[in-house]
Amino acid sequence: MELKVSSLAERPEMHGRVTGMADTWPEFLRNDPVGNAHYGRIATELPEYVLFAEDERGEVVAHAYSVPFALADQDRGELPARGWDEVLVWAFSDRRHGVIPDTVSAISIVVAPHAQGTGLSARMLSAMRDNARARGFDEVVAPVRPSAKHLEPRTEMAEYAFRTRGDGLPHDPWLRVHVRAGARIEAVAPASMTVAASLDEWRAWTGLPFDEEGRIEVPGALVPVHCEPRRGYAVYVEPNVWVRHAL
Repeated sequence: MELKVSSLAERPEMHGRVTGMADTWPEFLRNDPVGNAHYGRIATELPEYVLFAEDERGEVVAHAYSVPFALADQDRGELPARGWDEVLVWAFSDRRHGVIPDTVSAISIVVAPHAQGTGLSARMLSAMRDNARARGFDEVVAPVRPSAKHLEPRTEMAEYAFRTRGDGLPHDPWLRVHVRAGARIEAVAPASMTVAASLDEWRAWTGLPFDEEGRIEVPGALVPVHCEPRRGYAVYVEPNVWVRHAL
């Protein structure tokens, strides 16, 4: 597939087409409150960190979002246990306070449904790395959501993340793409995304009854959702996997 990769800073007229591209995210993930508060700001406030790919017909078939933040500043130093949520908060807090960033974090790489399985995710990851390097950074980190973990929701992420094949590469396809690109698996982010909502909301998002107490397996979820019928709520705490790309 012939692709043209651009940033929204270069082509701001593409904002609506990029942000409106179809995806396959589970509905409940769209209701992480940290993501709701900050994800949409990236395309508006940090367009130079939003890359998108067009095919030969000019259709947007993939995009890649990242954010700059200060990992070494403010006594941070280590990648946060709250993963995706925390790095979004850090990035926009640093931006608000004028803190100079020293690291770029991947936030998402999304491929349009009809273009999946064509190697676009690896190509967008490469473009994200190149973009960070061109802006003077020497590292990209990523709170990776392993693409096949939802098939094993009751497997501990600490076991799954470091599982390898016979050739030494990760068992998980998306982690494998990162390692092939030069990344190192660093650690599990045990509470990378959190969605807490009423049972009615969970029923609307999933079509499941949510009428039993305990761990409920939900399609697309990496771990079970904790359900409390007597209290009227359920909570999903998603672990991700931190990887580091030295540029």
